[in-house]
Amino acid sequence: MLFDSHAHINNDTFTEDEREALIADIEASDLSYVMDIGFDLPSSEQAAKDAQRLPWCYAAVGVHPHDAGTMDDNVLLRIKELAEEEKVRAIGEIGLDFYYNKSEAELQRFWFRRQIQLANELKMPVVIHSREADQETMDILKEEGAFSDERAGWFSKRPVPLCPTLTESGAEFQGISQGISKKGTEPPESYGPCAAGAKDCRVLLHCFSGSRELAEQYVKLGATISIAGPVTYKNNRKTTEVVAAIPIEYLLVETDSPYLTPEPFRGRKNKPPYVEYTARRVALIKGMEYEEVCRKTLENARRFFGI
Repeated sequence: MLFDSHAHINNDTFTEDEREALIADIEASDLSYVMDIGFDLPSSEQAAKDAQRLPWCYAAVGVHPHDAGTMDDNVLLRIKELAEEEKVRAIGEIGLDFYYNKSEAELQRFWFRRQIQLANELKMPVVIHSREADQETMDILKEEGAFSDERAGWFSKRPVPLCPTLTESGAEFQGISQGISKKGTEPPESYGPCAAGAKDCRVLLHCFSGSRELAEQYVKLGATISIAGPVTYKNNRKTTEVVAAIPIEYLLVETDSPYLTPEPFRGRKNKPPYVEYTARRVALIKGMEYEEVCRKTLENARRFFGI
């Protein structure tokens, strides 16, 4: 039932025995799919290897901003080679991190742009990491054509069930999904009526920690928002507002394991089966059945990654 859209089975802190134990836990769970996400060249190679041997595993390859200092043209070429493997479905995770600043800012910006360019060259989805860099991340994505009409044209439109009904005051568009309740003579600009679908540029904001307003801007541009374990934390009002406001058709769930463990396991090492608790929290916030959130986010992730 569940799709963990962002995990690190490839994490370099795991011994091989620990990795095999984690795989056994996943196979004994309700997970249908896990995306194994690269963060440097060795982890990207491991993710591609994991995807090749595990039927439920798919990979993304790329270099995280923390590791931008390890990048050169040869590394980028190897990322491109990995991206062309059958079960590698995205470039990521890539982006900017001005919180830890583990790589120089200019190096982060340069290799972020180069990896977006690679994703455009290969017509692949991108998985974005952004911390303390909200506006600049969005600006670079725009400048590199990540939200261009040309890029949107490479992918199918997003099915969004906004259906028109006629009232005495004219056409009224009422959102069927939780998180949409817009009325007026025209549908909201960001959400087209169900017959038309909505723009989808296959840009995923992983572990989204920004504001509701920022999430709405991204949705209008054609992005997808991924929700991680912090939504379960007692005082995380900001992400709760994002989940309440953004239609389920634009949401995925993830663990970012072994990091960001959700309640009730906070303080332990995270693992993909714990995505259940994020999905349950999303269901509670949106007033949806848990099974429906599982079904919709699984459908959304399969569409996003072309599975």
